[in-house]
Amino acid sequence: VQLQASGGGLVQAGGSLRLSCLVSGNFYNAVTMGWYRQAPGKERELVATITRDGRATYDDSLKGRFTISRDSKKPTAYLQMNNLRAEDTAIYYCNVEVSLRFGGPRQNSWGQGTQVTVSS
Repeated sequence: VQLQASGGGLVQAGGSLRLSCLVSGNFYNAVTMGWYRQAPGKERELVATITRDGRATYDDSLKGRFTISRDSKKPTAYLQMNNLRAEDTAIYYCNVEVSLRFGGPRQNSWGQGTQVTVSS
């Protein structure tokens, strides 16, 4: 399973970015997709996750500014980030839990990360 994240970059405070994560490889379906982030000197933390049927969960502090979505046909996860703040600066990692076959074992995989830098 491979994950290709894109969409990061440098943006001014108050701006927006949209991250994308394309999942490829040999698996049955992508059960849960999510985004995590890791700021310098801090531990990796949850941003948001979304299930195959569209149920989303967020870190409470990000609700209202960040929106996760997915296209299950591709499958691709998106993270729309609005009203960005300097404290959102981090490497954003895509994560996926896939079912390797129908009713079979699951595998959790990480993408390589994409840098988001918000200037104040």
